[in-house]
Amino acid sequence: MQLGDSTVLVCDCAGTMPLDGAAIAKACGAESCAVSRMLCREQIGKVATAARASDRLVIACTQEGAAFFEAIEEAGLDVAPKLVNIRENAGWSEEAGRATPKIAALLQEATLKAPDVPTVEMPSSGICLVYGAGQVALDAARQLDGRMTVSLLLTDMQDLMPLGVMDLMTATGRIAAAKGHLGDFEINVDSYAPLNPASRDALSFGRATNGAAAKCDVILDLSGRAPLFPTPERRDGYLRADPADPVAVQKAIFAASDLVGEFEKPRYVAFRSELCAHSRSRVTGCTRCLDVCPASAIQPDGESVAIDPYLCGGCGSCNSVCPTQAASYAYPADRFLAERTRTLLSTYLAQGGKRPILVVHASEHGGGLIDAMARFGKGLPARAIPFAVHETTQINAEFLMTAFAFGAERIVLLVGDKRRAEIDGLAQQAGLAEAILTGLGYDSGLVEVLVTDDPDTLETALWDARKPKRAVTTAASFLPQPEKRTNMRLATDHLRKSAPDPSDHVSLPPGSAFGRLRIDAENCTLCLSCVGACPTNALTDNPDKPQLGFQESACIQCGLCKNTCPEKVIALEPRYRFGEGANEREIVKEEEPFECISCGKPFAAKSTIEKMIATLGGKHWMFQGAGADRLKMCEDCRVEAVFNDEPHLAAGGRPMPRTTDDYLAARDRGEEDLD
Repeated sequence: MQLGDSTVLVCDCAGTMPLDGAAIAKACGAESCAVSRMLCREQIGKVATAARASDRLVIACTQEGAAFFEAIEEAGLDVAPKLVNIRENAGWSEEAGRATPKIAALLQEATLKAPDVPTVEMPSSGICLVYGAGQVALDAARQLDGRMTVSLLLTDMQDLMPLGVMDLMTATGRIAAAKGHLGDFEINVDSYAPLNPASRDALSFGRATNGAAAKCDVILDLSGRAPLFPTPERRDGYLRADPADPVAVQKAIFAASDLVGEFEKPRYVAFRSELCAHSRSRVTGCTRCLDVCPASAIQPDGESVAIDPYLCGGCGSCNSVCPTQAASYAYPADRFLAERTRTLLSTYLAQGGKRPILVVHASEHGGGLIDAMARFGKGLPARAIPFAVHETTQINAEFLMTAFAFGAERIVLLVGDKRRAEIDGLAQQAGLAEAILTGLGYDSGLVEVLVTDDPDTLETALWDARKPKRAVTTAASFLPQPEKRTNMRLATDHLRKSAPDPSDHVSLPPGSAFGRLRIDAENCTLCLSCVGACPTNALTDNPDKPQLGFQESACIQCGLCKNTCPEKVIALEPRYRFGEGANEREIVKEEEPFECISCGKPFAAKSTIEKMIATLGGKHWMFQGAGADRLKMCEDCRVEAVFNDEPHLAAGGRPMPRTTDDYLAARDRGEEDLD
């Protein structure tokens, strides 16, 4: 089957799926679709033939990917086929006969070309530290020795006998601190003591010291203690296993032995410091990414933050909560996710699909649950469309609202139990989407964060899902844009048109990135400190007159204006305003300028000058008399007045120098104070 410039091969897996080639071709808008029966075995020649004809090949099978790649390689071709799973995702289901719209949607989505993702390099020369106690740690170190350069740091000797051959660098101690990543770890060790080579009937060590430092490429932690790093499974090069579990220990040893050479990892997050709203003039504003990063890969860095790509584990939480798109996910970008969603839902709905449920899941975790459902349960309902991402925690409210605008009835965000501690940002974004939807009159519960490792729980959630009374009924057709707030605006405007209660605005939970400012205009002095602090130009001034303007659609509720304001007259109000009104710039306060008493030039807001006079006039010697008048002058006249008025800075006569004779004479006269 030909879809655009992609050749698509479809197989019914030995007749285990009721696939109708003609129906699939019609649903995909293709001329025909030949359905193979055993594409991975006796019909595998079709793969090489298709690869010769097209360098963009899609194969509707993931289980036999190795066989397909091997067949292409043996044919001497340089083609990397895209594999898509229609079997577990659609064909192996109690509703397989009704799954043609979903199959067409999955095939169309597979033809999209994902953008390239930049990478970072991590070279490892194989210097490995084994950290643990007793025989378990020693055996692990000896297994790795020869494959890697191994050092053994014992937390406890237990029943270890003296080493007959000193073939390992061995010491005792406790790691007090560790930092780094694969190829560049640094550790600090307390109670460090090297092994005494003269140990006879029991191990003995030299004198212990604190603060010993060392570097290594890989750490194998078999100590059974608390991990050395937050979210240790995301720290490349750090392997940890329970010393009481021999299988886990052996897996960790095998994994460590592979970590020698040149390695690459995706640069998960693209960061633009000029968009960051973390700080201005040493005043802290937005800390959303700092609050949710589980790997401590984000740190303050002046007026912005810095993201260490080597420590970043790719959870995407920063992308989920960042209001300015300073931190944006690149594996892949949000725009590509929106394009995938639009393709899936538009194809599904155009071919007669009804009430789609978008099941967003991490590839490794969700794929296993869906596979178990297909093999041992009812499989996915025909209306449940799986949507694989790198990590579910990368999803933000803009994506959710865009998916609803494209026609999703419900969205299930599937998270593995081991990621339970990392879902704060995701839950916040789901709550934001729910608040907007319910504020428009749609049913609550259209977004569900489902934390489970149980396929039965997922199956129940999908098959028993109630039909909402008020859900999205019409799908949008706009093209996804690069800016996520633009997509948010397009999506919410569409959802409002057909909403049960098309309100002008809805209240949002605290901490949301949308809202307005409540400014006490009466006590505002138009100092415009807030304008200088605002990172998004939501607050603006007027170069022609004292004026403060505000545009709600640009406000990200970072709090910099509130924290900077010297008068403390600004408060944040999280809400979402629909329509063009949010893009209009409203005048918060304006007044006539204060005119210079010397030249008549308008140079500042009247309230600002009056506040300065009330605060400083008569209370400081510099602002008394003529000094008080200088507060009422423009910058030019003020400088002129300083030089023309009484010379306050003039000094007296030059003192006569004292010589040694003067001091001797004063001493003879009995004068003690020679100055």
